Amino acid sequence: MKSVLIVGLGRFGRHIAKEFYERDVDCFGIDSKEDLVDMAMPYLTNAQIGDATDEQFMSSVGVDNFDCCIVTTGDNFQSSLVITNLLKELGASNVISKAGNDVHAKFLLKNGADEVIFTEKETAERLATRLSYDNIFDCIELTDKYSIFEIAVPKSWAGKSIIELDVRSKYNVNILATLNEGILSPMPSPSHIFTPYERLMVLGEIKDIKKVTKL
Repeated sequence: MKSVLIVGLGRFGRHIAKEFYERDVDCFGIDSKEDLVDMAMPYLTNAQIGDATDEQFMSSVGVDNFDCCIVTTGDNFQSSLVITNLLKELGASNVISKAGNDVHAKFLLKNGADEVIFTEKETAERLATRLSYDNIFDCIELTDKYSIFEIAVPKSWAGKSIIELDVRSKYNVNILATLNEGILSPMPSPSHIFTPYERLMVLGEIKDIKKVTKL
């Protein structure tokens, strides 16, 4: 099971904790305010109240044990910058930091952030989906039920065609495009043969996409 450290449990932190909780991902939360920790606890596996800019405190957390560390304190740029840099120095393998604007983003990237994010709930949903499931690289929500997913070609599909697999009928997903070495090819023909190296843009429900990615 994947594990995530969320630093900052304000509105965005709670959004993303909830999204991970619904995807059965272990979440550890940190915030200096007890009331925010209490509000987020229903979605967290564990949490601590403390100052994330304090090196001694963060050293005790074991940040290098998490698959991903997400810094959501974007409204306080100075703190966000310090925390991002500290996480990287303490051995965090993947640090994603929230930025307030493009200038903040540039500084965060120069000081340890592997990725920078801007928006609130929409980003939380896409990020949680991408990090929770293997072989799903991105997600664009269209409705409460349907989304477009960028996924890896299932191993069992390689060398077979769309019509041979009867993808739509058997797996309840629609293939909108293929992506190969950065080249997007929309609406592949039924005779298209899948290769192990391409990615697929598919439309469907998350429950069906999860089944496909495990084939």
